[in-house]
Amino acid sequence: MTRARLALILGVAILAQACAATTQLSAGNDIHAFLMSIRDDDQARFDAHVDRAALKAQLRAKLIVDASRRSDGLGALAAVVGRPLVDFAVDNLVQPEVFRAAAAELGYSSDRPIPNTLIIAQSLKPIDATHVCVVKKRDRPCIFDFADEDGVWRLTAFEGNRSLLRLPRGL
Repeated sequence: MTRARLALILGVAILAQACAATTQLSAGNDIHAFLMSIRDDDQARFDAHVDRAALKAQLRAKLIVDASRRSDGLGALAAVVGRPLVDFAVDNLVQPEVFRAAAAELGYSSDRPIPNTLIIAQSLKPIDATHVCVVKKRDRPCIFDFADEDGVWRLTAFEGNRSLLRLPRGL
């Protein structure tokens, strides 16, 4: 292999790594704001960093699949008549306070400062140029999925343990 070709391959690899780092840094900034919205129970900031339609569709699908897998007969009933109940539950799940336990599971709790953008960016797993996910450890599955939507990174899916999503009191 010629030196010029080797230099070209090395240059492309460095450029690709730089693009991934830029993506993670950009996402880290918005994910920091998302985590602050959860900590501060700031609905407006939370809504700015959540693709409500995508997240609701993803949660709705998971709840319906979970219900249909039940063997006690309630699964079939939930799959047939439960859509309004599932929609009600999902509407109430997409709130900052609901995600507090899931964020705490990742180490982002209200009794500790939220890490800065650089630290958050390092914990992101790039999926492609417009999607990243938050993982607890590098080799673990995604928990929060974010997509770049017109320059703002928004939560589009929650892949973590759904028992961590706690409905507000009184529902």
